[in-house]
Amino acid sequence: MSSRQEGVSVEPVAHSGTVAAGPGSGTGASLPQASGTRSGRPRVTSRAELERLGFELFAGQGFDATTVEDIARSAGIGRRTFFRYFASKNDLVWGDFEQQLVGFRDLLNTMDPEVPVVDALREAVVEFNRFDDTVVPWHRQRMQLILSVPALQADATLRYYSWRRIVAEFTARRMGLAPSDMLPRFFGHAALAAAIAAYEHWLADEDACLAELLDRLMRQLADGLGAL
Repeated sequence: MSSRQEGVSVEPVAHSGTVAAGPGSGTGASLPQASGTRSGRPRVTSRAELERLGFELFAGQGFDATTVEDIARSAGIGRRTFFRYFASKNDLVWGDFEQQLVGFRDLLNTMDPEVPVVDALREAVVEFNRFDDTVVPWHRQRMQLILSVPALQADATLRYYSWRRIVAEFTARRMGLAPSDMLPRFFGHAALAAAIAAYEHWLADEDACLAELLDRLMRQLADGLGAL
């Protein structure tokens, strides 16, 4: 799981693979400064810059207290222009999550068919959540919001359903089952639970390495699922 932002031309809000951030090194760094619209500066005209300004406001006054109007005003654009980039304030936090799901599916599809399904899933989940050190602080703030703000936790239900579905389709294909069968569904739920547990521990411990946490929990998961 993870919401990463890639393909942008400003600062490293992008990742090199999948749902997460890189090793814990650099987690104490501050979020890259936004180049928002202040006196004498041009208006913000990209998704990445709007995200940056939004996160700056969330850090200063809280997610719930920050409105779309606040973000638009800080960016020097109108409310309607904001909605050309994001459907809601929640979508700004999630970034380009749908495109990241495409990357996750593609990554699973590249796994060696000779590798056991649980090991292939572990490798894909760990790689998908590996980020450059420069991106880690940004991703940490994003995931802190997603896993702690009630409005975003409710929003996560549908998004994580899509993530589980990709895992279920992958395991079903490997096992010769339908994605709707119980076992592939179980793999999806179990992998998501392991990823969320790893993220929660990572957010609570700035010295922890996310990739190592994910690898450890996915290996423990494999120990239980390996015989299936």
